[in-house]
Order: sequence, then structure tokens, then C-alpha cells
Amino acid sequence: MSQSQAILPEFDQEMANTRKVLERIPEDKLDWKVHEKSNTIGWVAMHLAEIPTWADLALNHDSVDVAPPGGEPYRIPPPQSRQDILARFDKNVAAARVAISAAPDEQLVKPWSLLKGGETIFTLPRAAVLRSFVLNHAIHHRAHLCVYLRLNGVPVPALYGPSADEQGM
Repeated sequence: MSQSQAILPEFDQEMANTRKVLERIPEDKLDWKVHEKSNTIGWVAMHLAEIPTWADLALNHDSVDVAPPGGEPYRIPPPQSRQDILARFDKNVAAARVAISAAPDEQLVKPWSLLKGGETIFTLPRAAVLRSFVLNHAIHHRAHLCVYLRLNGVPVPALYGPSADEQGM
């Protein structure tokens, strides 16, 4: 079995769980935030919708500069609605899955770098970028969003087993 085929079941499970959380975003709370220094529900949700794009970036480019010298910095697009977020997420997950499926083992061991302003933030093998910067990053922000949901009285979905909300606790 290739490395990409070994990663896909985990990718599919985590993206399905992420979609469950995104489906629960309250349409009227996209601008809600827990603290003035925190991001809004809409920003976190759109960030989750964008994270899968990093699979293609990591697999098909040697590096990405999120604030290229003389260029526009990477920005999360503002969400228009829950449906906008879900449509973007679905499109990006499908494209990421294609990129992962097509990646040969020799591509997954090649180094990839994240840059900011021309300076290297980190360099990792592409398989490690998929696990850390795509999967773990999505899991982190999904948990972040689950806290926001709970604080707004929105039932948190079951992810790795029943949630307290789905067990009636």
C-alpha cells in the first residue's frame, strides 16, 4: 500500500467529522467571538474550509509564502453564509483528496517549506505536512469551533463516539 493510500482513510474520517461540525454553525452567529482578541465563528469555519487546500499546495509546490515580499498576503475569505462555508469545504476536500490520491511515495518524502515574507517558518517532508498542517491543524480548529458551538448553546456532534449533547447529558 502506498503512503497516500494509507493517509486517505484518516483524511476521509477527519474531513467527515469536520463537516459535521461545520453543518452546525448558527447562521446568525458568524460574527460572534468569545473575546475581542479571538476570531469569529465565521472566520474559524472558513479557515477550516480552507485548510484542505494546503494538501494540494504541499504536494504540488515546493513551498508557499503566506506573505510574499511585494505580494498580497494570504487571507481567509470572509464567509457569506453557512452554505458558502460548506460549499467551499466540500470543493476543497474533493480537490485535496485527488491530490493525495495521486501523490507517489517519492513525492511524499520530498521537503516542503512554509515561508512568510521570504523567511522559512518550517520545512518538513510532504507526508508530515499532510498529517500536521492539514489533518492536525483541522482537528485543532474543529475543537476550537466545538467550544464556540457549546458556548452558543449549539449541540456538539459526535466525532469519535457520542458527544455529551447526543447522549442527553
